Amino acid sequence: MSTAATARRGGSEPTGSAATPAGSAAHGTSGVSDRPGAGGAGRSPGSGRLRHSHRGPLLLALALALIPLMALSVAVGSRPVDLATVVDALRAFDPGDNDHLVVRELRVPRTILAVLTGGCLGVAGALMQSLTRNTLAEPGTLGVNAGAALGVVVGLALTGSASITVYVWFAFAGAGLASVLVHRLGRAGEAGVNPVRLVLAGAGLSMTLGALTDILILSSPQQILDSFRNWATGSLQGRGWESLPVVAVCLAVGLALALSLSGPLNSVSLGTDLARALGVDVRRTWGWTNLAIMVLAGGATAAIGPVSFVGLAAPHAARSIVGPDHRWVVPYSCVLASMAVLIADLLGRLVLHPGEIGAGIMTALIGAPFFIALVRRGRVSEL
Repeated sequence: MSTAATARRGGSEPTGSAATPAGSAAHGTSGVSDRPGAGGAGRSPGSGRLRHSHRGPLLLALALALIPLMALSVAVGSRPVDLATVVDALRAFDPGDNDHLVVRELRVPRTILAVLTGGCLGVAGALMQSLTRNTLAEPGTLGVNAGAALGVVVGLALTGSASITVYVWFAFAGAGLASVLVHRLGRAGEAGVNPVRLVLAGAGLSMTLGALTDILILSSPQQILDSFRNWATGSLQGRGWESLPVVAVCLAVGLALALSLSGPLNSVSLGTDLARALGVDVRRTWGWTNLAIMVLAGGATAAIGPVSFVGLAAPHAARSIVGPDHRWVVPYSCVLASMAVLIADLLGRLVLHPGEIGAGIMTALIGAPFFIALVRRGRVSEL
């Protein structure tokens, strides 16, 4: 049986003695080859993936597409504000104008926060799927978001502060602990991480951490319950400027780590044995990647609450466009996830207008069918 067939059946990882030509391994390490059909990096006939020369312009186009979406997000809400007023509020802010206050103090930070948190979740999902070689891995399905949520509740209970600059550190600790636990539970001896076992471990860990979170909330004062209620739905409503510096730093640090690790992750995606044969320090790569995931998922969850499925769908869409090279998968996942969270937040404000549904609920409604479709197609396997 070939190595590819073994991987599709969720078998053991390919080893250094796998029937992969040395030249193919070299291309897999970097994940790039502009020749059609080489490593899925170029556009082979019928592959549906972009040529290397087209990836940069498309990424720029997607990033620019965020601008009209952000403008729409600033204009749409329970209080209608026309675009001319939005421009006036941004150019010549008048504190005595209620529309200007709504735009500057509520909608602008909310819109920017949607873009930043979406980017965090998209990059975290791409890293988790690569590290575990599991197409269903993301911070929500593997319990990392649940760990960050538990950390936030512990922070609220211990400090009594509703400031993100205080409880974000507890979110980091919770996300890091959950990441370590789920990888420990998902390991299958010397064979490495088993994809199916990892998903089951993530589901069980999420339920356990969720139960602990509920216990803490029910035994906490009413003030803690009130602070947690809106946050737990993954809502962007009422998020002010205070959250932006924290999430911006988390995205900058996590994205920098992810891009610096893209080469080693291309090798790790081939299997730990092949990665070691190609000179990659697998343990170090795992450590730094988990640190990036902790920062990204912890910061996003601390800012807006647990948001699921964004980190699952964005990397899938990115790989369908650019192939497996993490130097492109990471930035594409970042931009696509930002668009997803922004669109989910917009839809949440339109569905029950003038009321609204939290972005976390909307992403769950949209993402759950996507998750089920992946399972039905038998994609619970390694990358």
